[in-house]
Amino acid sequence: MGHLLGSISVLTLVLGGLYLGWYRTPGWYLTGALSVVPILVGVDVALGPLVTLVIAGPAKSVRELSRDIAVIVIVQMTALAYGTHTLWQGRPLYYTFSVDRLEMVQASDLDPGEVAKARQLNASLAPYWYSLPRWVWAPLPQDPQEREAIVASAVGGGDDVIQMPRLFQPWERGLPALREQLQPLDKQRDPRVGFFKAKVRKRMLAAGFAPDDPVTLPMTARGGALLAVFDRDSLRLRALLRTQD
Repeated sequence: MGHLLGSISVLTLVLGGLYLGWYRTPGWYLTGALSVVPILVGVDVALGPLVTLVIAGPAKSVRELSRDIAVIVIVQMTALAYGTHTLWQGRPLYYTFSVDRLEMVQASDLDPGEVAKARQLNASLAPYWYSLPRWVWAPLPQDPQEREAIVASAVGGGDDVIQMPRLFQPWERGLPALREQLQPLDKQRDPRVGFFKAKVRKRMLAAGFAPDDPVTLPMTARGGALLAVFDRDSLRLRALLRTQD
């Protein structure tokens, strides 16, 4: 019982800290973190204490039992360290508006060289180890050559402007451009939204939003997609609706 309670306590502290700091809505869903968490729970809370219960026989000496439990704890801690590292590397750092959509940027998306440039050129919006997720505007630069180079890089599978925090600007500055990109649900062309329009329409209606109002923008990431619903006048984010179950 002590092993089980200890495992639950440690895992709760780790996951609770990550969730409250970086993985709150919409990060938990968009990162696909739920694919990692069950493994951690299975190894650290279920499998470890269960194996301890199996091997803890009365015929074993204290020395043998201590050795076996130590091996189990080492395996548990290794799994916990790997899972924690995976979640830390994938933690959300930015929710960006760029061109015509919202996109999440994770720590693993950023090249160390770009991070170093951001700390020199755009320190207030640069990422640091302690940085919590921020909403920012990521416009393409005005310089035509730099703009074309970024577009070419993105098309070729390289870094896009959302992976260049040296170019980020405060969220509020991008609101006029964001207003121009808001569309009714039926005009959304992103396939991760378009394939599920019937479901999203029902969710919008259930939440009290009119699908025909030009108030939506797709929000995408590796782990999935959401539909963002804004207030047309204030541009306040009112809801993030799942496009899939």
